[in-house]
Amino acid sequence: MDVVAMLPWWAGVALAAISYLVLHRMAGQEVVAAVKSGEMGTMVAQTLWKTLATFGQYLLPLICVAGAGISAWRRRERRKLIADVGQSNAADALDGMNWREFEMLVSEAFRLQGYGVLETGGGGADGGVDLVLSKGTEKYLVQCKQWKAFKVGVDVVRELYGVMAAKGAAGGFVVTSGRFTEDAVGFASGRNLKLIDGPLLHGLIRQARSSRGQAPAQQSGASPLSAAQADTPSVPGCPACGTPMVKRTAKRGANAGEEFWGCSAYPACRGTRQIG
Repeated sequence: MDVVAMLPWWAGVALAAISYLVLHRMAGQEVVAAVKSGEMGTMVAQTLWKTLATFGQYLLPLICVAGAGISAWRRRERRKLIADVGQSNAADALDGMNWREFEMLVSEAFRLQGYGVLETGGGGADGGVDLVLSKGTEKYLVQCKQWKAFKVGVDVVRELYGVMAAKGAAGGFVVTSGRFTEDAVGFASGRNLKLIDGPLLHGLIRQARSSRGQAPAQQSGASPLSAAQADTPSVPGCPACGTPMVKRTAKRGANAGEEFWGCSAYPACRGTRQIG
């Protein structure tokens, strides 16, 4: 059920239908009676498979349908998380999530950027890799850290970089709801490893939602690491902190009613730019 839940919901439904048809056919086959002593083993094996298929034709499809239901529920939760975060202007929009919700949010954010996403759950022998991204024939690894009280240090970044080399990944991302230490930023600099902190993730989600349906997130052959870059021609970076900016409308003062670029990390950062 857990394996099926990692697939799209429609894939789980398709597996349920296929497993029922195959097992139903096996359950309907007649067992050939043993005529000679040497055929007894064959008859026992056929009887065993027929019995398993008789029960399995209902049990296995039920498990697949349940997995498909879990997949559909997770998909709905991801979209709700994306919508809630994308509509919020608060800098602490990510702080109220648990680690599982944060991982779901990150996976959906990468889907909006045009990646194929496989959720591995992390914490195992894979070095803590939570998501495996695919873009064409290339693979990228993601580690999620829902850390509110501590900055993500260089050890976490170095660990993922080692896993990337061992698995032959084209690149990697470390995503946190908080911040990174200076050592972590220094280690990632110049490598095919992108660090995404809370304000940057918030800004990328808002940017992806606002541009969705207008143009593809990336063109074929473009570097997937560029999907996480903050400074794009259409969305400028904040002059104070570098975080992607969002369009806002002045509500009072001499410029009331006029649009301007405001930092997506507001109110933690109050950087602004003029439009045009």
